[in-house]
Amino acid sequence: MKLAGIFLVLALAASAPARGQTPMVIYENDLVLHDVVFQNGERMADLKLHYTTLGLPLRDAAGHVLNAVLLLHGTTGTGKNFLAPTLANNLFGPDQPLDTRKYFVVLPDGIGAGGSSKPSDGLHARFPQYGYIDQVELQYRLLGEAFGVTHLRLVLGTSMGGMQTWLWGERHPGFMDALVAIGAMPIAVSGRNMLWREMVIRAIRDDPDWRGGEYDPAQPPHLWLETAAPLFALMTGNAARLQQAAPTRGDAIALDNRLVAEGRKWDANDMLYTWESSADYNPAPDLEKITAPLLAINFADDLVNPASLGVMEPAMQRLRAGQYVLIPRGQTYGHQTLNYADIWGHYVAAFLAKH
Repeated sequence: MKLAGIFLVLALAASAPARGQTPMVIYENDLVLHDVVFQNGERMADLKLHYTTLGLPLRDAAGHVLNAVLLLHGTTGTGKNFLAPTLANNLFGPDQPLDTRKYFVVLPDGIGAGGSSKPSDGLHARFPQYGYIDQVELQYRLLGEAFGVTHLRLVLGTSMGGMQTWLWGERHPGFMDALVAIGAMPIAVSGRNMLWREMVIRAIRDDPDWRGGEYDPAQPPHLWLETAAPLFALMTGNAARLQQAAPTRGDAIALDNRLVAEGRKWDANDMLYTWESSADYNPAPDLEKITAPLLAINFADDLVNPASLGVMEPAMQRLRAGQYVLIPRGQTYGHQTLNYADIWGHYVAAFLAKH
């Protein structure tokens, strides 16, 4: 086990209820794939996929893993997002929805994120243009080549990961028992969702220090963040909580400055690629290909996936076994509600109990 994995065990053990529970087994590693061909025909000689796992695989007599769960993160995150207390403390403990005494949980970092291959590793703007379909197909390879997984108990994703969950159901029907897509809709990125994404993309491309993606890593572009960071907060938060965080004009300006400063952890090329990677996402034509039961969870105050578009109800009618939950306004956080499993985790538990 890597040293980072040891620290994660200690961190989660420290947050565990004081009832003598055993810390979960956490492991990190990389899988290097060779001669990877992307959907657009571009290639990489070597592509690294980083992953974290929780729990232990349970195998049958033939060596097949029986208890694997795949969790997929959102656009600006990594697999370790699921280890945040607001998620981990409500998902992975004893008798919780994804109890790691029962399940072997795989948390991959998507291409372009975390420890997986990304433009900032050195290729910059020469990195292949990848899409959500590439992400799904490489996740599929990761499961088979790293763990020998031929079937999943569950695929669950949030935001971008929720979108990829819809694609998983279409591209690999029968590979999983169940699907849970959180904070996502099964239509191409368009309308307001595309407009704000395009604002982020243009802010990066128009930043004078971006230099076509070939900027000095020691002096990366930052001007784009003055558009992207507060826009991200506006689209993924909700008005009431933003008002609480910034009740005066001065507070709002200070919040804006803080968001921009915090955004400096993002590399411009990595963010550009990940925002543009949704271009191939459109599960709408092939929803009938999904055979596994699917639970979709959205939030009434989510500006990224507004319920007012009326997308979800007709989409669910096209599935063999679809369930849709729209969590009403109240203790929600807009799109960011996906980071609070105490709000939606019980729906997942009930769904898994049925399927």
